[in-house]
Amino acid sequence: MIDFLISSDAIMALLTLTFLEIVLGIDNIIFISIAANKLSIDKRRKATNIGLVFAMLQRLILLAFASFLVSLKDPFYFIDFEWLHIAISWQSLILFFGGIFLIYKSTSEIHEKIELPSHDEMELKNKKIKSLSQAIVQIMIIDFIFSIDSILTAVGMTNGLHSNHNYNLVLMMIAVVISIAIMILFANGIREFIDKHPSIQILGLAFLILIGFMLITEAAHLSHTKLFDQSVGAIPKGYLYFAIAFSLFIEFINFKVQKRSKNSS
Repeated sequence: MIDFLISSDAIMALLTLTFLEIVLGIDNIIFISIAANKLSIDKRRKATNIGLVFAMLQRLILLAFASFLVSLKDPFYFIDFEWLHIAISWQSLILFFGGIFLIYKSTSEIHEKIELPSHDEMELKNKKIKSLSQAIVQIMIIDFIFSIDSILTAVGMTNGLHSNHNYNLVLMMIAVVISIAIMILFANGIREFIDKHPSIQILGLAFLILIGFMLITEAAHLSHTKLFDQSVGAIPKGYLYFAIAFSLFIEFINFKVQKRSKNSS
């Protein structure tokens, strides 16, 4: 286990996944803040922290369930035509529909942030929350909605890293715990940074489109799909890491250029 966790592949997956979990958690923080702000000032921080801890436990349980489904590799149905051959398993189904969901969710989120940036916030502000328990329940519901793409991202980033799916599950759980802990400690700072640099969140959503496409191709590869006698190959995760690192490097340069322009003006 230790040898796997300190391997270069595991460390790269952990760093990338933690970053994506934090970026994806920004909306979560915003909605949690709206729910907590309906309480008196002395209860807001308590509601936020308790809600996030329960949300983390909820997310870990969902991760374990998703990891179990992905471990079911044996085919249970075969599609066999002259031009198409597929051996369908629960693993391939979860990855395939998970990839489609990530692509749909990411594109719709990007569209909403550009066209309707405050739509969901206004809906939540209109809901009445009178007690601490109501706020915590609301926070858990919010996190459940936002955790689906987070869990699918974790599964996509770690699937295939190790033959033992329990090792991959531990890596996913570590990333979730670290990201939630960072959100609890630095929620306001992270939110302010994203407010100043909204392109980071758009970039994170764009990464999900890449991960979604990778999940679809990996599902086809693991189900031994052949289309006109041509096998579908999985996309190496190294390509994904490079694309994310390169995009963040360009974004960092963009920050520097914008900051220098402001200082000079």
